[in-house]
Amino acid sequence: MMTLRRLPGVGALCFALAVMPYSHAQTAAASPEEARAIAKDAFIYAYPMLFNYKTMYEQAVDPNSVRYVGGFGKLRNYSQPFGPENKDIVTPNNDTPYSWGWLDLRREPWVLSVPVVPRQRYFVFQCVDLFTYNFAYVGSRTTGNEGGHYLFVGPHWHGETPKGIDKVFRSETELILTLGRTALNGPSDVKDVQAIQKQYHLAPLSAFEHTQAPPPVPKIDFPKWDATKATSIDFIVYLNFLLQFAQPTAPSEADLMQRFAKIGIAPGKPFDPSALPPEMRQAIEAGVADGKAALADTQKHTTSSYDLFGTRENLHDDYMKRAVAAAMGIYGNTKEEAVYVGTRLNADHAQLLGSQPYVIHFDKQDLPPAKFFWSMTMYNLPARQLVANPINRYSIGDRTKGLQYNADGSLDIYVQHQPPAADKESNWLPAPEGPYNVIARIYGPGPSVFDGAWKFPVPQKQ
Repeated sequence: MMTLRRLPGVGALCFALAVMPYSHAQTAAASPEEARAIAKDAFIYAYPMLFNYKTMYEQAVDPNSVRYVGGFGKLRNYSQPFGPENKDIVTPNNDTPYSWGWLDLRREPWVLSVPVVPRQRYFVFQCVDLFTYNFAYVGSRTTGNEGGHYLFVGPHWHGETPKGIDKVFRSETELILTLGRTALNGPSDVKDVQAIQKQYHLAPLSAFEHTQAPPPVPKIDFPKWDATKATSIDFIVYLNFLLQFAQPTAPSEADLMQRFAKIGIAPGKPFDPSALPPEMRQAIEAGVADGKAALADTQKHTTSSYDLFGTRENLHDDYMKRAVAAAMGIYGNTKEEAVYVGTRLNADHAQLLGSQPYVIHFDKQDLPPAKFFWSMTMYNLPARQLVANPINRYSIGDRTKGLQYNADGSLDIYVQHQPPAADKESNWLPAPEGPYNVIARIYGPGPSVFDGAWKFPVPQKQ
């Protein structure tokens, strides 16, 4: 059964655009002052897409990358908890080993199949488009632990739900990420997690239905990832490349794209900064610097993930929120799935340092309200990576073996670089000697997290 329906000429148009000659007319309508303002907004808009592309390039495009998962359409499972040596993304999750899968939906839809998962074990597949919107969820919270088959379709697919498919999820973009997480209850649980992960499966729709596959689609010429270029005026090169896989433009962005076009931004269009008049190039470069400064400033004032992750509708096209989310913890979950909250400051609003011991105290009634489980993870600054330590503990939470509660049911977590007294080591979260932040993850957060009744406690000096 042929279920793929592409708009006529869309694929040819996208790739024809890639060979169109560059024209100064791209920027003729913008003054240097306007170009600077546009470049600032465009860089903030593009930022999460750029670093999403970084991960995609390293995992699905570049076979020489240590992070390569096998290409598109491959699902790679990791069963060991992340450690300091894992630097694929910032603020990595240390609770639920990942299952990474990148899909190209241009040729045909893809099917994710998940097994029956024991009721007491949490699992989730988060589906992320090129914009980094979380457009779909499969797992304990949304579809349950009973198993099923779920179809991911691109923006140009128009077909009926195939037999055997439990639900269809539509993406705005033709390239997507399926990011699985399976709860791991310590090193002794690895084999059980592996047994579940082996039953996760990705397949093109034609293979699922045992029918002939549609004709091949044009091969993509992926630009090499270069962080220096991606965070300079050349961010437009990457953005234009990515936008061709996000067509048609969302109605809410029609005016925005017309504005961006004034500095050369358009799906599939080449961009050569050296061809710009000097004053225009300088204006765009200044706009990029303005965007970086605005993003850095907003990050300093962001302490929770409540409204940073979700669908386009959830974020209301707030591109700064989307950029902050990517900068502070790309691929974070929508708040109904998990909430991330923490701090890098003490009670005096000074930066936390591992050289100063702190205690994070929870009264019994103020323990993190989680349907599934909660944890607190340590990250160094500014890298936002896990911290090497003598007991190989990178996070601590309600599943930590040997965690000691006080007689009244309250809980103290000791955060410091040097080991605490022996009777406190069970509750020690090791810190680097220098600056850090602590992030608590609440899986299946309760209502008190959203209405403000529950708050993350301020670390107190010991």
